[in-house]
Amino acid sequence: MTDLHRLSIREISEGLAAAKFSSRELTEHYLKRIAKIDPQVGSYVTVTNDVALAQADAADALRQAGQATALTGVPVAHKDIFCTQGIKTTAGSKMLDNFISPYDATVVAQGKNAGLVTLGKVNMDEFAMGSTSESSFYGATKNPWALDHVPGGSSGGSAAVVAADLAPFATGTDTGGSIRQPASFCGLTGLKPTYGRVSRYGIIAYASSLDQAGPMARSAEDCAYLMNVMAGHDAKDSTSVDKAVEDYVANLNATTLKGLRIGIPKQYFNVAGLDAAVKARVEESLKKLEELGAVLVEIDLNMTESYVPTYYLIAPAEASSNLSRYDGVRYGYRAENPQDILDLYKRSRSEGFGAEVQRRILIGTYALSAGYYDAYYVKAQKVRRLIQQDFLKAFEQVDVIAAPTAPTTAYKIGASLDPVEMYLGDIYTIAVNLAGLPAISAPVGFDQDHLPVGLQLIGNYWSESQLLSVVHQYQQATDWHTQRAAIAEENA
Repeated sequence: MTDLHRLSIREISEGLAAAKFSSRELTEHYLKRIAKIDPQVGSYVTVTNDVALAQADAADALRQAGQATALTGVPVAHKDIFCTQGIKTTAGSKMLDNFISPYDATVVAQGKNAGLVTLGKVNMDEFAMGSTSESSFYGATKNPWALDHVPGGSSGGSAAVVAADLAPFATGTDTGGSIRQPASFCGLTGLKPTYGRVSRYGIIAYASSLDQAGPMARSAEDCAYLMNVMAGHDAKDSTSVDKAVEDYVANLNATTLKGLRIGIPKQYFNVAGLDAAVKARVEESLKKLEELGAVLVEIDLNMTESYVPTYYLIAPAEASSNLSRYDGVRYGYRAENPQDILDLYKRSRSEGFGAEVQRRILIGTYALSAGYYDAYYVKAQKVRRLIQQDFLKAFEQVDVIAAPTAPTTAYKIGASLDPVEMYLGDIYTIAVNLAGLPAISAPVGFDQDHLPVGLQLIGNYWSESQLLSVVHQYQQATDWHTQRAAIAEENA
């Protein structure tokens, strides 16, 4: 079959169960596509051919023995921030270019237990710091919809592999929008779960109180299948919450749109820099949800102007602390012929880290320094609580909150955006991480250049099932999630 890459996760699962094709045939199909198409996209850092085929054969044996789960034999791509035993795990950085992980992240282990087949590790902004996937040591990943544009970041490789049909779904991480924004830029569905819903064990840390892993796929249904594998309590992660996991696939039609109250924040639709085409597509999607029975309610989120400064104090501060472990001593990049221990530290870090990572370490170290800790970091944490309370107050009036995922569509590669301009592009996503809330991005159309636009829906704590259900029902009534970039139509 030449069109296996066009199948949804449900169709793949049913096809494997009915023996229409084997996991090995499916895996070989994807590996051929990767070899042919990915040189144009640059989404994979490591393609694990031998591992994938061995896992596929094992999955086929389990099926023949009647021991398969719904996802046994289904291929997946992992963001290169998830530690994967015996496989290079780089976080997109020269610092970890030689790091072979001795263990699996919990998300990877759970995938293996479910029978998923690992196609490889995909590109990302260095240490997940960025919104374009250009800061990777391995070069920029390209947007399959327009190869001279970025796929978003930091999970740009995860978005690109799915948009180019080089994997049926992928794992991502979201610290300030790094699942949702690339999903928006690449015309995909991406879910950032409630903080603590998915284990962070084995995820290379950027900002520990903000990082959260989640699924990226074409549809809410496909994301639900991966969430069924990823979600759950993990004793190895002290921030993982011991809360029963719902069956996200079974609950896809559980939320009725009739009477669903969707909050429309006045402040979000008056942000300077909101592109007219993005605003129009988002408003059209909200009108469609209204036609399907939802009720639009105007709300206030008064802390909107505090999102960016608060995030860009807290996240770099935590990054400064987390990245202090990369000192050239135990693992990672080590400067050659150091004169002494101080020279080893300084040159290993200055040579091993890229410009954006160094910038955030400097900002964070400054904010945590003795003379400024109370004035900056402590104050930012207090404002963070006010942002959370602002959302909780809004959820007294509404069930979900709607917003654009990003104020623009994908940037051109090499666009001369200064760091502050780039940070302002996170205005709609970062507050969700500060508050620990779940949110989802779904495709809702295109701009004048045929670049995808995303709608973001923000939920109250533990409402992942509701968010997936709302988007699933929207996707039953629209076909934006079925649109494919021209490069994705190429056959291997």
